[in-house]
Amino acid sequence: MTQEFRSACAGLLTFLLVSLPVGAQELPVVRVIATGGTIASRPGDDQLTGSALIEAVPQLAGVAQVEVEEFSRIGSSEMTPGHWLLLAKRINELLDAEPDISGIVVTHGTDTMEETAYFLHLTIKDLRPVVLTGSMRSATAISADGPANLLTAVRVAADPTAGGRGVLVVLNDEIHSARDVRKTDNNRIDTFLSAEWGALGVVDSDGVTFRRSSETLHTVQALPSLAGVEALPVVPIVADFAGNDAMVLRSWAQQGVSGIVVQAFGGGRTSPEMRRAISEITSEGIPVVLASRVPEGRVIGSGQQAEAGVVAGGDLPPHKARVLLMLALLHSRDGTEIQAIFATH
Repeated sequence: MTQEFRSACAGLLTFLLVSLPVGAQELPVVRVIATGGTIASRPGDDQLTGSALIEAVPQLAGVAQVEVEEFSRIGSSEMTPGHWLLLAKRINELLDAEPDISGIVVTHGTDTMEETAYFLHLTIKDLRPVVLTGSMRSATAISADGPANLLTAVRVAADPTAGGRGVLVVLNDEIHSARDVRKTDNNRIDTFLSAEWGALGVVDSDGVTFRRSSETLHTVQALPSLAGVEALPVVPIVADFAGNDAMVLRSWAQQGVSGIVVQAFGGGRTSPEMRRAISEITSEGIPVVLASRVPEGRVIGSGQQAEAGVVAGGDLPPHKARVLLMLALLHSRDGTEIQAIFATH
């Protein structure tokens, strides 16, 4: 990560306090970290500030003492692993320094919200709730969903029952685990679903209700902290397809990448030339994870590829398998050890 990049992002971490009504001191404190996205978008290139988002939802004053912090004003398609690293470090720093904060809300674009949320799910070392939210409609749309989503997210972040559940994604009155949730539709406001496992809970007019918990490791139980980490390993995703000559896969391996995620068929099957290329690559010490292009069902380690040290991605989609592999590679390049991480996270 370049010094220029770090300086640019640091410059965006401006701290703003929203004015509080009389008596608000008794309410829980929630910090909103604004990163941009559709929730802040309006005609033209200019995006709303975090404080403007809060001011548009006066009902927040009855829920929490809301503090606002600007991290960035970018679409989520512009998010990079460098941003994830800075955001995770900032949240950990904030929670360490300010014990009075009840929870954190991150406003974020929906295109890569799943990846940012899962990265934070694995790297935040605190049990207090961290909630990501956004919108499918711009701030100036006739029926913008951003204000309602922001209000709901703050309600969850302020609720003591939300703690210890890992990082949460809250939109459309539903609460999802960062690990399980996926964006499923390009246009509908009910796009975020945890289809195979279901939502963790819901937010109704009378409160926050949880119905299940995620059993995989997260936050304080997950991988060691990011202390001392300045950059993440390079891990591309390579899609398999009928008749694949594996040229792209071999090309990436020749670039000296740290690991590769292969988007495989079905339960982890690959085309013949891809199988050969994967065997070559793993023999050179480059970890390869197989994740399925099918929305539901696990990739299970078995057969010849398991013997070659290929890691089964379980039920993680390719883009989340990439996130976990990047973090796993900070601690090991051994296929067996990486497989154990995938089995528990």
